[in-house]
Amino acid sequence: MSHAKQSRLAVVLLSGGIDSATCLAIAKSEGYQLNALTFRYQQRHAIELEAAERVSHAIGVARRLVLELPLGQIGGSALTSDIDVPKDTNPEEIGSGIPVTYVPARNTIFLAFAVAWAEVLGAADIFIGVNALDYSGYPDCRLEYITAFEKAANLGIKKAIEGELTIRIHTPLIHLTKAEIIRRGAELGLDYGLTHSCYDPDPSGLACGHCDSCLIRKRGFLEAGVPDPTRYSDTQYGSQCSVGSKT
Repeated sequence: MSHAKQSRLAVVLLSGGIDSATCLAIAKSEGYQLNALTFRYQQRHAIELEAAERVSHAIGVARRLVLELPLGQIGGSALTSDIDVPKDTNPEEIGSGIPVTYVPARNTIFLAFAVAWAEVLGAADIFIGVNALDYSGYPDCRLEYITAFEKAANLGIKKAIEGELTIRIHTPLIHLTKAEIIRRGAELGLDYGLTHSCYDPDPSGLACGHCDSCLIRKRGFLEAGVPDPTRYSDTQYGSQCSVGSKT
């Protein structure tokens, strides 16, 4: 690996879940100096911030920035307001529409902050773990959205206009299934026991095992043939969930 590549800076959006953690591991494997960006946006599963910190320490980041965003004041999502998180969704229905766990404009907001930090750092590369195959139907996880945002970003920052920097948004997981993502992370030595995915954990942080995110996660491990390290509040669910469930 060349010295030039080793010195390249990247801003990686890190929530603490499977996808963002894998993205961080991939960026590291490609020789980037890692700058992890995490948000506390009044999400009900704020326990994921602890997972993001664990992953940051395990993989090794140059800088870690946690920003506070009052998205709970906007609401409109089961993750940021008093709307029930869907449980035990039919496997065929996950991803068939935009669920109530969609947070209005979340990736637009997150990427805008990532671009701002990247410009200050002089980092041309931003990594985000969006996925268009095995996901929950969020419109801001599609490649056409990311492509359009990248174009807009380069039209609106000083360093791009002056020719000092061209922002590139990397989506290494965009065409992978959850099982393929998990296999990739396992190949890189990522400990998924450090991550958190549940939208509605219990007060101690244990995963519910029934929300869409838990279902997608569980199936991913089963299909990947990788032991699921998730700690579920429902131990029977954790040990007996079948491959047929959308996990």
